[in-house]
Amino acid sequence: MAEPLLLREDRDHVTVLTMNAPKSLNALSDAMIDNLTTTLRALAEDRTIRVIILRGAGKAFCAGHDLKEMTANRSTEDGGRAMFEDLFRRCSEMMMLIPTLPQPVIAEVHGIATAAGCQLVASCDLAVAADTTRFGVNGVNIGLFCSTPMVALTRNIGRKAAFEMLTTGGFVDAPRAVELGLINRSVPENDLAGETLGLAETIAGKMTAAVKIGKRAFYDQLGLPLDKAYAHTATVIVENLMRPDTAEGISAFLEKRPPDWDT
Repeated sequence: MAEPLLLREDRDHVTVLTMNAPKSLNALSDAMIDNLTTTLRALAEDRTIRVIILRGAGKAFCAGHDLKEMTANRSTEDGGRAMFEDLFRRCSEMMMLIPTLPQPVIAEVHGIATAAGCQLVASCDLAVAADTTRFGVNGVNIGLFCSTPMVALTRNIGRKAAFEMLTTGGFVDAPRAVELGLINRSVPENDLAGETLGLAETIAGKMTAAVKIGKRAFYDQLGLPLDKAYAHTATVIVENLMRPDTAEGISAFLEKRPPDWDT
């Protein structure tokens, strides 16, 4: 039997998802997009999981969309238009799902993350990469501007740096990706899994409800004018303060003891 396209391993309160199509460099095929969407939606309802790590099997994190699969559909009467429209709609929905999850999602990146693979990194809440990783939105090199990857990319890094990547099709290395704000950390490849899991465990050790509230407020306020952002987050922080487990956290801090949290 063929191995699953997406592997799930639960480590206490951390779930590790591994895209498992190494022969295609974990390309975002129809099936891979469906597997990711279904699994992420299920995790959104799983109250035992506090952090999600997303990584790729084999030599690379993700090389973007499956061009062979896309090309095969050009033989249809409409030249593949209906299939392309459906593909990018479903891929966009999967990318937009990630910031709506209650759990932080950390990309664990190695090898390459190109086109929609780079988009996937940019869509995650956090990212740790091996220092040998290369990132690119390289579609322009084959005459296909990375329009949908551009959405996530331009919400992570500066306008001019993003436009240079998009129009030249060039790669940036991991240290430069840290400078640009695309990833959080660049570490030796042998340390990648440990560094990523360590970050996940640190976050998982915080009060679950506070992280969930904070993640939602983080994305909600980004799209608001300054005054409305402060008004919204003031409401959020008051609601957070009214929680009994938050009161316990404050008391524990003042009393110099570990908090006794139920969540």
